[in-house]
Amino acid sequence: MKKWILIIAWLTSLLAGMTGHAQPPRTLSLEECLAKARNHYPMIRQLELVTKAADYNVSNAGKANLPQLVINGQATYQSEVTQLPLSLPGQEIPVLDKDQYRIYGEVTQKLYDGGAVKTQTASAEAQANIDRQQTEVELYQLVERIQQIYFGVLLMDGQLAQTALRERDLQLGLSRTEASIANGTALRSSADVLKAELLTLHQRAVEWQSARKSYLSMLGVFMNETLEETVALEKPATIALAAEVTRPELKLYDYQEEALNIENESVSVGLKPKLNLFVQGGYGRPALNLLSNDFTAYYIGGVRLSWNLGSLYTTKNSRQLIALQRQSLGLQRETFLFNTNIALQQERQEVEKYRQLLATDDEIIALRTQIKNTAAAQLANSAITANDYLREVNAEDLARQDKIHHEIQWLEVQYHQQFTTGK
Repeated sequence: MKKWILIIAWLTSLLAGMTGHAQPPRTLSLEECLAKARNHYPMIRQLELVTKAADYNVSNAGKANLPQLVINGQATYQSEVTQLPLSLPGQEIPVLDKDQYRIYGEVTQKLYDGGAVKTQTASAEAQANIDRQQTEVELYQLVERIQQIYFGVLLMDGQLAQTALRERDLQLGLSRTEASIANGTALRSSADVLKAELLTLHQRAVEWQSARKSYLSMLGVFMNETLEETVALEKPATIALAAEVTRPELKLYDYQEEALNIENESVSVGLKPKLNLFVQGGYGRPALNLLSNDFTAYYIGGVRLSWNLGSLYTTKNSRQLIALQRQSLGLQRETFLFNTNIALQQERQEVEKYRQLLATDDEIIALRTQIKNTAAAQLANSAITANDYLREVNAEDLARQDKIHHEIQWLEVQYHQQFTTGK
């Protein structure tokens, strides 16, 4: 008898600690967990890298408007050189050497580029927006993972709280059975049935506490913190059902559409002429005077017009390729919205299902509690066996567990719907 008293006292103490009867030192909300997990997630540093890369690309594109310096050099040998087709009495007409040398530098300044620098800058910014939003899409998946872990902890909390209630009922039945045994109106086996159930309940409590600890450990890894077992998670409030989809994927499609518009504009830029101011200075043999066989410095400056008409051959195909890419992007958006709306429809049905189940859970629990209390009184009077009483305790426990599951799943589906819509 003393052995069982010690076991029951230890079980009571364990369950009291598991269910947080003492004031928890810390409380966390879902929003706080999501914010800390996002800030610690390695992918968050990708946003900083994208921003820096965008600054460099935009800066490089803008530097095309600055004067450009090119240095060239060449040494050649040719089979024939230019000669004057005449001869003068008493005069020797110089003949150029067949080996020739030249080194020169040229500085050019854009006067008109048809908008090439502007479109290159816009293209760099558009690509940065795409890269940044792709990172946001990947980061957004973190929300679903944190929600799953968070509601997993809440479910374990509910199970542990119900375990404490069930342990109280079993202890009540055990004390009444022990009294009946002492009065000679019950068999020792009746008490053994309840004691075995208490030990089974202890095993279930250990399993749930272990699962809770595992969930908290995973949550702590995401948050870069060590979460103690005494940490309490707030139960989120119910939220209104969202109707409009605002997922980050949709913004990514918008940025990709913008990049296609810029690419289409760059096709038009390729058809426009380019006008540059240039200055060239060099040293070589021959220089500007082709009849001089001496090494000489020289310079030349002016305005240069260039117009590449070869792009006319590919302009039509380039625009058609862009049009195909735009159609493909539109299909991707349409498919994403189609699948998202199907998921939302299923989630709305799930929300309504759990709402209806919760509407009758309290009534079922009230009836099961009334039946259990009646069974407890009958057990005290030896009108029923311990097995009969245990059956009613189990029925009430199942009803309460159902409510715990329904309530947590109802909240989880609501917040998953919020994740699906992007709000």
